[in-house]
Amino acid sequence: MPQFMLIYHGGKRPETEADIKRSMDAWGSWMGTHGPKLADPGNPVGQSWTVSASGTVDNGGANPVSGYTIVNANSIAEACEMASSNPIVADGGSVEVAEIVPIEM
Repeated sequence: MPQFMLIYHGGKRPETEADIKRSMDAWGSWMGTHGPKLADPGNPVGQSWTVSASGTVDNGGANPVSGYTIVNANSIAEACEMASSNPIVADGGSVEVAEIVPIEM
């Protein structure tokens, strides 16, 4: 079955205990709904750096990554459907969906 990366951008970092509980509950519910299809439930990420031929900057680029998940899905449409219900979308963020293309060596 194909695998897809869900790459998270933006969203809000919970600040209060109530916000943390709400966020954890939303993520727990989303993961529970899609549990068997989560190849790697992923994690949030820290400050990203951008490395290019012109050097390295610590600004994360135009659209910094805030986390990731790897899912098993039959198609990119199915992976996008999974992403559409992700809690980061409700928090004002977005999800980039890309198929992982295996390389045979």
